[in-house]
Amino acid sequence: MRDEAIIAAQLGRPPRGIHAIGHRCPCGNPDVVTTEPRLPNGTPFPTTYYLTCPRVNSRIGTLEASGLMRTMQDRLGTDPELADAYRRAHEAYLADRAGVGEAAGLEVPEVEGISAGGMPDRVKCLHVLAAHSLAAGPGVNPLGDEVLELLGEWWASGPCVTPEDAE
Repeated sequence: MRDEAIIAAQLGRPPRGIHAIGHRCPCGNPDVVTTEPRLPNGTPFPTTYYLTCPRVNSRIGTLEASGLMRTMQDRLGTDPELADAYRRAHEAYLADRAGVGEAAGLEVPEVEGISAGGMPDRVKCLHVLAAHSLAAGPGVNPLGDEVLELLGEWWASGPCVTPEDAE
């Protein structure tokens, strides 16, 4: 319950469809949740890895505003190795979501073949790519790994929320 309270404080609302904690920040708080592919209200939800840390979300918003997504998108069209690695990230994301759905006893044909963040052909959301990299670990999502490298040590000033914030 502590994790759920921290996540609610991070999001400013109750979390929905949490399957597991996908990653923990070095400060100890969850920063990525693994979300079931169908929310409790029945809505299909393709975003398996959802970034909850407001500090990371803010920094990524700054990166998105800088034009980084456009630069990454352009590189996908000119770098076949990067495009291939990004396609493999898409396939890994789909496999992860299928595993979560199976574990939760959920079938969600509405999102079949659709990953997140624009994969495998576009760069649409750096938040999703970073969350995927945090949850899956380095080397799975090349563009997510790049985003994480650009973020720096977001935890260095302490947790984004504390247990007191979650009460």
